[in-house]
Amino acid sequence: MSGSAPAPPVPPPTVPPVAVDTMGGDRAPSEIIAGAVAAARDHGVGLVLVGQGPRIRSELEKLGATGVIPIAHADEALDMHEGALASWRKPRSSIAIACRLIREGRASALISAGSTAGVVATARLRLRGQHGLMRPAVAVTLPTRPRPTVLLDAGATADPKPEMLVQFAGLGVAYAQVALGVARPRVGLLNIGAEPGKGDKLTKRAYELLSEKPIPGGVFSGNLEGDDLLKGLVDVVVTDGFTGNVALKTMEGTVRLVAGEVRKAMTANRRAKVGAALQRGPMRELSERYSSDTYGGGVLLGLNGTVIIAHGSSNAQAITAACVLGHDLAQGRIVERIRDQVVGPRTSRFRRSPERPERSERPEPSAEERIEDSPVPPDEG
Repeated sequence: MSGSAPAPPVPPPTVPPVAVDTMGGDRAPSEIIAGAVAAARDHGVGLVLVGQGPRIRSELEKLGATGVIPIAHADEALDMHEGALASWRKPRSSIAIACRLIREGRASALISAGSTAGVVATARLRLRGQHGLMRPAVAVTLPTRPRPTVLLDAGATADPKPEMLVQFAGLGVAYAQVALGVARPRVGLLNIGAEPGKGDKLTKRAYELLSEKPIPGGVFSGNLEGDDLLKGLVDVVVTDGFTGNVALKTMEGTVRLVAGEVRKAMTANRRAKVGAALQRGPMRELSERYSSDTYGGGVLLGLNGTVIIAHGSSNAQAITAACVLGHDLAQGRIVERIRDQVVGPRTSRFRRSPERPERSERPEPSAEERIEDSPVPPDEG
């Protein structure tokens, strides 16, 4: 029996718990579970841990958190190298079980540091896109001042149509309002020039569409060049998934390179080390602001559920941030806001067909999918 002090009780959540995929990520399950326990203890986030029950219980015992967080058992897990087809090959994976919990109203969001392709494909298959939205988009937060900037799409839809970029703008506006508290976000279109006539066919047509019709809840500010991404000129930057992913990875690599060079320069000799000691506070603040661990991960928007994709190498701090973000988005009703603000005003050429009955579901979850609400009894003696 662990000698740690008894874990403090976690306040009951105001929304359904956040489902955490404990089996996805390079550091799973230990770092994932440690981050989840910190989110529950320090931030009062209601959680359910999804994965292989015996391994989860073993990690919880090490952390002195046995019985603090309920567990939903999953037989399978998506490997980090697996792609989109894994969503079909492994229907009982931890991600699939977490999506089922969301569909049944027993979870409010999904957190996973697993394969991005596998998470996106499984979530799209299990949660389905919101009616009227053509494609989902991944939104990430850029560390700009005076407040962060939302960039989307960061990889979900590599080859969109202009109309999809218009919808991405609406998704970004809704996310900026809920996650960042921006009342009327400014939207910029990532392009090779600021002039209206710049760009390829995709961006030119998207510019025309964004200029013709107001963005619900936001305002279109025109084109934005790549060197303006971190200047905080707008609140939402819209682009296709291919360009957005390349831009994001380029910024991440640049930050790592510069941080490494600064670290070398500040430890090169005794005088540099003394100067570094005097600047320890500001340097720590700068490091945290540009660290991906601070922001939790990218959010897959446009589905009938909230999905947060953490970095594959996420540590406990990053998972904690992702859990808090998922809880905040659920409390802010991001899915409902997108449905009312983005999907609702959109007029389609096609009338929605009468509702068809859903495929029959099992009346009770199987043993593998049942959340274990009762704590494990302590060892005797």
